[in-house]
Amino acid sequence: MNEMKKALEDCGALQFGEFTLASGAKSNYYIDIKRASTDPKVLYLISQLMAEKIQTSGKRYDRIAGVVLGSVPLAAALSLATGIPYVMVRKEKKDHGTSKLIEGVLNKGDSVIVVEDVITSAGSSIAAIATLREHGAKVGNVISVIDRESGGTEALKNIDVTLTALVKASDLLKK
Repeated sequence: MNEMKKALEDCGALQFGEFTLASGAKSNYYIDIKRASTDPKVLYLISQLMAEKIQTSGKRYDRIAGVVLGSVPLAAALSLATGIPYVMVRKEKKDHGTSKLIEGVLNKGDSVIVVEDVITSAGSSIAAIATLREHGAKVGNVISVIDRESGGTEALKNIDVTLTALVKASDLLKK
């Protein structure tokens, strides 16, 4: 956890000021995970810490799912670290090409772990889980880099999903 906090601080991902989050909430800090996930050292660290959490959980997954766009680099890196194939979940169908909501191979009955960058209200995770479940996947776990501790854990619990985070906001904000 301290290693993750230091990496986020060192790459400039932890920022202070006035921000509007994807959930619409206002915040005096922001975690720019895209900045972190485009830094190969930080992305590698994230993948290793997530892989360790998965391995120590004792659970087996057939697929990793990343929500387009922010979580796809995390899902790809975690896939490389674990050897578990990944899929990409779109928020909406494109009007060209195959018009799929899920890119990659997903079989009915596959056990899937959803990877997220930051969990606030968990709205995008819940939507992605609904899409995955509609396509026959079994989803009971989300792993994220950050839990902002803003109701996401409880919202996921309401749909029988457990959140595991590498670091919580309260830990990030400690001096």
